[in-house]
Amino acid sequence: MSDEGSGSNGPSSRSWLEKLGRAFGGEPKSRDDLVELLRDVADQGLIDADTLAMLEGALEVDELQVRDVMVPRSHMVVISENASMAEILPVITESGHSRFPVVGEDRDEVRGILLAKDLLQSFANDGELVLSERIRPAVIIPESKRLNVLLREFRVSKNHMAIVVDEYGGVSGLVTIEDVLEEIVGDIDDEHDADAIRDIEREQEGVYRVQALTAIDDFNDALGTDFSDDEYDTIGGLVVAEFGRLPEAGEAVTIGDWQFEVESADDRRLHAMLVRRQA
Repeated sequence: MSDEGSGSNGPSSRSWLEKLGRAFGGEPKSRDDLVELLRDVADQGLIDADTLAMLEGALEVDELQVRDVMVPRSHMVVISENASMAEILPVITESGHSRFPVVGEDRDEVRGILLAKDLLQSFANDGELVLSERIRPAVIIPESKRLNVLLREFRVSKNHMAIVVDEYGGVSGLVTIEDVLEEIVGDIDDEHDADAIRDIEREQEGVYRVQALTAIDDFNDALGTDFSDDEYDTIGGLVVAEFGRLPEAGEAVTIGDWQFEVESADDRRLHAMLVRRQA
């Protein structure tokens, strides 16, 4: 006869999904109830702070509209339909973007979208460029479109950019799939982002500004520490775990010989810290 209290079927082998299911036994009646349950589950250690932030971000996407996350018209990097290769290349290299609206006389006249990779075909033709042959149709969406709907459409259509128009049909901005995903997983910076921030910067003697997503291995290498990455991959994850909750700006905690003061954070994630060695 099997013993349900021992072996691989015992309590110690129950997955966190089973525990999560039991935590939801109260059947939340609203989104706020669900968020509260998720935070309780995180407090119990069944999910980590990063997972909690992503779950809350996914729930928030369901309530946001395109106007909440779009790049405004004034910040759009565009290319004129009459631009030459010599005029286009500096725009691409300086911005670091991979997709560009092509416009007519003004930004309300969007002719299509130019992908930087499509220009490579022009180089194979002695650098001659017929821009109208390279642009792709632009996806036009209203400011009021829900982000969860847009994300689904992006996935189905394989498009990564859409032009946003207001109620009068004028261009009010643009939105990319990255903009939507960042609402779930946080900022997605790459090597071309103009405002990219170094993971670890020396502020003054003995004080460093450290981004929360800095890998623990990189932190150890830079500051000569030996924090373990067995349970957490990032230094932010380690700090949040030490607090036991998501801290607010200005709060500080000491781990080993180091003090971590929260410099910036929002209601979903930790962003940056000031780190100093304790005397």
